[in-house]
Amino acid sequence: MTQTSAPVMWMRGGTSKGGYFLASDLPSDIAERDAFLLGVMGSPDPRQIDGMGGADPLTSKVAVVKKSARDGIDVDYLFLQVFVDQAIVTDAQNCGNILAGIGPFAIERGLVAATGDETSVAIFMENTGQVAVATIQTPGGVPTYKGDARIDGVPGTHAPVPLEFRDTAGSSCGALLPSGNVVDEIEGVRCTLIDNGMPCIVFKAEDVGATGYETREELESEAFAALRAKIEAIRLTAGPLMNLGDVTEKSVPKMMLVAPPKDGGAVCVRSFIPHRAHATIGVLGAVSVATACLIEGSPAAEVAAIPAGSRKTLSVEHPTGEMSCVLEVDDAGNVVSAALLRTARKLMDGVVFA
Repeated sequence: MTQTSAPVMWMRGGTSKGGYFLASDLPSDIAERDAFLLGVMGSPDPRQIDGMGGADPLTSKVAVVKKSARDGIDVDYLFLQVFVDQAIVTDAQNCGNILAGIGPFAIERGLVAATGDETSVAIFMENTGQVAVATIQTPGGVPTYKGDARIDGVPGTHAPVPLEFRDTAGSSCGALLPSGNVVDEIEGVRCTLIDNGMPCIVFKAEDVGATGYETREELESEAFAALRAKIEAIRLTAGPLMNLGDVTEKSVPKMMLVAPPKDGGAVCVRSFIPHRAHATIGVLGAVSVATACLIEGSPAAEVAAIPAGSRKTLSVEHPTGEMSCVLEVDDAGNVVSAALLRTARKLMDGVVFA
């Protein structure tokens, strides 16, 4: 019998939003699962009017969570991107924003026991084989979503969710610089092909006819149609160079247009994910761009303002604010760890219908 409903918790994680499911509550057959999730979100339809999706890739996301059998890991997390206007559900990428809700969800569902006023949750990210540790505020043994932490792109303040990433380099592409080069010239544009948690193509905004300070609406307007066509041509050529194969229908790599910082940060970024301009920037995309800024000779390094010291806080400016990445580097200048601050909030707990 075809599944038509499932328990779900709808949450905001970082600057994204989506459905959080226990793996046991979804069909075990992948084709059936994907068909169910397309129905839940109302895809394919630009408005997603017949489903829960918000007509935006940032609000058409799914987390699938289960208790982990891995040593030292609490839960396994699979991220699924449900396309808005295409009948596609993909696990080709991770999502660090939705990741912010995994810890509280796991505690709410009884997969992890609270350990006091704060609870650390070790999360294995199935998409990329990475591990993240989230610290959740659990006064009285239950998650709280109220607090004083503020992140750009989200109104108000909420409980902080610090995320520490481990072993992110090359998680999807096999190497930090999958082509083996700091710079590859593609379609006449100098690019850094990089994967420090998210496959990204980083290049100067000015090299594709932008300033890097445009609004999201400007970048999606007809005036920038030629720019979007240009960066898509770069993306399609770069896919095989990044060990990702034909990326025509994939949600990676992300496209990162960089420019000198404008508001006291380290670098200014406008990102495409990959075809829509991002209202902010993805968590792991920010980590990858910040890492590119530390690679001598890269386009990002040429425009970035880099702080001194082995522990560097790089403020990545985006259309609605900034995201601070804390990077630890070794004596050779290689990034060995990355951490960010996110927040999350439970929005709804109940049953969803496809």
